[in-house]
Amino acid sequence: MVAFLPSRPGRLADVPSFERGVGGAESNVACALAAAGHAVKWVSRVGADGFGDAVVSAVSAYGVDVSGVRRDAVRPTGVYFRTADDRSAGSHEVAYYRAGSAASAMSSANVPWGEVWAGRVLHLSGITAALSAECLGLMRSLLVRRPGRPLVSFDVNYRAGLWGSGSGPEVLLELARGADVVFVGEDEAEAAWGLGDAWAVREALPEVGVVVVKRGERGVTVFEPPTPPLPETLRGPTKGRGELRDRPRTVRTRPTPAGGFREGAGWGKVTEVPAPRVHVVAPTGAGDAFAAGFLHGTLRGLPARERARHGHLMAAAVLTTPGDHAQPPHRAHADKLTALGDAAWGRLRLGPGWTGDEQEVRTP
Repeated sequence: MVAFLPSRPGRLADVPSFERGVGGAESNVACALAAAGHAVKWVSRVGADGFGDAVVSAVSAYGVDVSGVRRDAVRPTGVYFRTADDRSAGSHEVAYYRAGSAASAMSSANVPWGEVWAGRVLHLSGITAALSAECLGLMRSLLVRRPGRPLVSFDVNYRAGLWGSGSGPEVLLELARGADVVFVGEDEAEAAWGLGDAWAVREALPEVGVVVVKRGERGVTVFEPPTPPLPETLRGPTKGRGELRDRPRTVRTRPTPAGGFREGAGWGKVTEVPAPRVHVVAPTGAGDAFAAGFLHGTLRGLPARERARHGHLMAAAVLTTPGDHAQPPHRAHADKLTALGDAAWGRLRLGPGWTGDEQEVRTP
């Protein structure tokens, strides 16, 4: 979509002007992964209009392959307006104009399946499922477990305003159960499913290999099965891993629901990874950046703690800049930070400019 970002804080009714940008959960993740050095293709639909040109050009500028984007000669590119405050704030407003948009016309019949299945990871968002019945049908098809399917990552991204009084929560739970990796915020799990903590989320998704519950400033909880959760193509070299400090703990205290993963009498590995302290400049885009960082670590075959820390660092890069996108830290810089011991990680302070200058990273 084209995103119109406010020139100053305040209600939409009071903001005098907006700056045009690009929004969209999947395209945000694609841009962040491409900026981190991965080969990424974005598959979507935009209108054959100026806004469509702007979206394709902006995403392509990050190094994303946009050859899978189709132009719709009839339907327009979707747009939305938002206020400047955090999405969790009571004063936050978003006005979507996506009904009848080009993206809402995506379906199993017009999406290039060969391009969708070509990658090592396919990342999807629950927002797409809310756009139309055709989009929901497409999402259901993509989340069917079948031979040859790449690793499928699904960010729940529950937006009550998109679903209205419909069956969004039930649909999102159904879709999440078809994924291999699921990202969900603790707050949205409570809002959508009435689940009060990370363990309750895990128990609701027994079929999913890796469940990442985001807990805001408190960090994330990563649930994994007792066997390696990644296919052979995504497992990185093991040399040197034994030297990593503060390796994840294995928890075997919770009962396992039918169909869940077992290790002894309980679950497999549970890794809790706190978030570093961040001087927040703008609160939007952090969730997509976290997903990109976690997938960055997944593609490299890193352990859960390092995957989550890369997610935190990519989120911090966005949080310390004004827009929804940011240049991630250099890989060597990020790897150095993710290898810190727990005490040193807990002392991190990340402010504006930290991604390009190690002097901006403080560990008092």
